[in-house]
Amino acid sequence: MTSPTAIEQEPRQVFPPTLREVMLRPRWLALLAFSLVVAGALAWLGQWQLGRAIDTAPSEPGQTEIVRPLADVAQPGQYLADPLVGQRVEATGQWIPGDFLVVASRYNDDVEGYWVTGQLRLDGVPSPTSIAVALGWTQDAAAAQSAANELEAQVTADPNTSTTVTGRLIADEGPARPPAGTDPQTMTRMSPAVLLGRWHDIDGVAVYRPYLASQTAIGSVDAIDSPAPDERSRVNWLNIFYAAEWAIFAGFALYLWYRLARDAWEKEVEDLEDAEAETAGATPSASI
Repeated sequence: MTSPTAIEQEPRQVFPPTLREVMLRPRWLALLAFSLVVAGALAWLGQWQLGRAIDTAPSEPGQTEIVRPLADVAQPGQYLADPLVGQRVEATGQWIPGDFLVVASRYNDDVEGYWVTGQLRLDGVPSPTSIAVALGWTQDAAAAQSAANELEAQVTADPNTSTTVTGRLIADEGPARPPAGTDPQTMTRMSPAVLLGRWHDIDGVAVYRPYLASQTAIGSVDAIDSPAPDERSRVNWLNIFYAAEWAIFAGFALYLWYRLARDAWEKEVEDLEDAEAETAGATPSASI
């Protein structure tokens, strides 16, 4: 017969909490609210990125082929926007003596050669302003230098003659080191920033970041092969990829809250089971 004392000493069974009960505790509700705020912000960023992925007002086909005044397309010192790369523009000015330079590694119809370039000081602007112009192409380095020398002689003889140049506006290609074993002054990129370091008479002069590739040859060179740029797609897939990333981050913020709450619940259940096991092991057998 079991004694009343033994009955009274039997431990009361404690039921572990459910995952839902743990999640509804104030601590985890507060963390859920914070996670929702973070997820909402990330979702908004994704929506913003998605809105930028589709061009709702694309340029009409053939817009780059309409010749526009240079000042209407770009301003000195500013980067050239992507939709304007390859835009045909017109500029009028005077060549600066001593600044007809040769740029190597230029291709016409997949044939490597050289460009002859010059500094065009623009007319009709309130302050001195220049733009780099690619005048023409030749396959031979000596021929390119000879053409530059001829232009130099013409400009030196009549420096006040104005010239109108029509061509495509192209973004700066950036500087590059000359190939090993070549003249350290060799230029292999059409970069107004690099040309500026070689030009004369540049004190107080504003310079365009993009350059102008003349559509007709100037001097004893061939015309530069400069076809119309491809029509841009209305969809920017890189922005769509970024938008998907933001959506994944938003989902991860909520998953992280769930994972932390579940880990806390599992640990609490394990602790209760361990405590019950220890209590059962320490309880003496009931006397008969």
